[in-house]
Amino acid sequence: MNIGSLIIPAVMAAILLYGLAQRVDIFDCFIEGAREGLGTAVSILPSLIALMTCVGIFKASGVLDVLTHALSPVADVLHMPKEIIPLAILRPISGSGAMVIFNNILQQYGPDSYIGRVASVLEGSSETTFYTIAVYYGAIKLSRTRHTLAASLTADLTGFVMSALMVTLFFGAGR
Repeated sequence: MNIGSLIIPAVMAAILLYGLAQRVDIFDCFIEGAREGLGTAVSILPSLIALMTCVGIFKASGVLDVLTHALSPVADVLHMPKEIIPLAILRPISGSGAMVIFNNILQQYGPDSYIGRVASVLEGSSETTFYTIAVYYGAIKLSRTRHTLAASLTADLTGFVMSALMVTLFFGAGR
């Protein structure tokens, strides 16, 4: 048996035992937490619906193809495979949309290819920025993100560029 498969049940048991030792009504605490979680889900729902609608329009409109073609020269300068441009564009916008593109890249080029490795590192080193901002700022009912978006997109861009650089440094440019 793998010890890793016991960690979550052990943590849950420890929390329950601690609650019992402190004479906390565990069931009431669970119900209260579920009630608060449901309230949070309802409050962020409009932001999520707007985001999903925008992603659907973005993908269906063909803008992704136009941007991919327009950014190809930039990818050349940065020594990034052109095949991962759609992934780099969609990753900050939609995790599920990016996962579809990522799976297509792995199926077409293989996970051990240069393109597959860069896509894998890119997928793991970036965030669904717009989704995360919509969820967290929507949960606290804040509409002005100030510098959050610029800082997050800068971090994503750094992750994109560094993904190709790190794969090249560790595995070679094997194009």
